[in-house]
Amino acid sequence: MAKLKVAVLFGGVSSEHEISLISAYSVLTNMPKDMYDIMCIGITKKGHWMYYPGEYENIKDGTWENDPDCSTAIISPDRVHKGIIVIGKDEVFLRKIDVVFPVLHGLNGEDGSIQGLCQLAGLPCVGCDMTSSAICMDKSITHTVLDAAGIRTAKHLTIMRHSLGGLGDICEIVESALNYPVYVKPSSAGSSVGVSRAATRDELKDALKKAFSYGDKVVVEQEIIGKEVECAVLGNGKDIQASVPGQITPAEGFYDYDAKYKNGTSVLDIPAKISDEDMRELREIAKKAYIACGCGGMARVDFFVTESGIVLNEINTIPGFTPISMYPKLMENMGITYSALLDRLIQLAAEKNDEE
Repeated sequence: MAKLKVAVLFGGVSSEHEISLISAYSVLTNMPKDMYDIMCIGITKKGHWMYYPGEYENIKDGTWENDPDCSTAIISPDRVHKGIIVIGKDEVFLRKIDVVFPVLHGLNGEDGSIQGLCQLAGLPCVGCDMTSSAICMDKSITHTVLDAAGIRTAKHLTIMRHSLGGLGDICEIVESALNYPVYVKPSSAGSSVGVSRAATRDELKDALKKAFSYGDKVVVEQEIIGKEVECAVLGNGKDIQASVPGQITPAEGFYDYDAKYKNGTSVLDIPAKISDEDMRELREIAKKAYIACGCGGMARVDFFVTESGIVLNEINTIPGFTPISMYPKLMENMGITYSALLDRLIQLAAEKNDEE
């Protein structure tokens, strides 16, 4: 049987560029080489797409960009091509592709943009499709969909940069609807990027300035006190499974970008330290939210387990695949090794494309 040709995309124009490199390295080194013919496509912070034929080791620290054998490479939107156009020094050629595996965190990768390109090209894409990716990337829209599905989320407000007056006016609106402390988040940034906790008006102003530096829409949420618990979901359509949940205890403050990816000092407990009843309910809510948002392939659903019940925090459609990331750890706890998980995700993408 011929090997499936898989294009792994990494990097990207995103505040999470560096984490994408680490996730991609882990994915590439764990992908079954006897089953897949792998093509590496790196995207620089400036948005330059390049075919990278070098060693995987150089992806982690970003030195892959300096490889003299890199060539410009782009996914052709032409469905006749079904592949990557590579523009070398002396030639232009088409490399046929069976599946695209986007290991792109945050904007311009997790928000439906790459998924839409793959849809135009008629190429199977690992993970969620364009619409569900866009829904889950935008925290405001996620709240709207989950509220409609009857799934409990934090009390929240959505604020547009140009729809209101100055910061003082915005603070008054927030204070009239929510109680301090609150969390202020860019609506469309992942991995807790740009997120701040505010307990006073001055802190709220600073948090709003920070969040608005990432985009024109900000979500302000009432603080939820509870255990931070995550559930990995895998599958298409009705054939989905939710993992035994895992619990995160941040080393300090909240589980922000540094805690997730840099210092590695937060404690991960699998299974989570919650009751069996909460465990069952949380897994069912994770699947319900996954279906409500139209997810496919994979997603990590994050919760707070409080004294008054379970509150869904967010849905991550391209969860981290670094050595300390929760998604592969949760699946390993379910008996699915890292390599087997990657194989399953690629097969799910191919199956979904066949159905369409």
